[in-house]
Amino acid sequence: MNSLSVNKRDTTISNNAKKLRREGKVPGILYGKKVNELMFEVGELELCREISKNGEHGILSLDCNGECHEALIKDVQRDPVTHKIIHLDLEELNENEKIVSSVPISFEGEGYLSKRGMVLQKERDSIKVECTADKLPRSIKIDINSSDNGYVYRVSDLEVASELSIIDDINTVIASVTYERKTVSDEMEIIEKENEEKK
Repeated sequence: MNSLSVNKRDTTISNNAKKLRREGKVPGILYGKKVNELMFEVGELELCREISKNGEHGILSLDCNGECHEALIKDVQRDPVTHKIIHLDLEELNENEKIVSSVPISFEGEGYLSKRGMVLQKERDSIKVECTADKLPRSIKIDINSSDNGYVYRVSDLEVASELSIIDDINTVIASVTYERKTVSDEMEIIEKENEEKK
């Protein structure tokens, strides 16, 4: 894992966070027993590159003025309009210590459902798991290719490695399959196509 270079942030300057963002940097905070609360700044491009590789609930390796820290991403705050990262919350990891984190659910086979006129109604897009940091997956996959109308998927349907413990209730619904509801305009389009084919 590549180390992400961060610098301690000067919190005595007013509106420091806004100034950092204008300079292409993201303010953040690292919590932990060893560091207490480390306020830092990091380059936006470098941060986005690491998050695209590790996911928004993954682990980052930080280098702060020569001090190395392994940290779990706890929260990525984004601008509601531009979707740019505006703040980052991290939790320092200790070796072999178990962590609780949210892991995204990856639904495989949505295209197949769509071809059959069905849609997947997602109730949850992630689940909470407990494991050591080195066993934290980027996502948990579930194959929905064999789905049919009325299928309901629950947390208990997820297949996870033995090193993971699921924290969420296993009966929690994560998704269901239904026929796609067509609007009047969709129906008119289908009729027009059928009429054209008959000509």
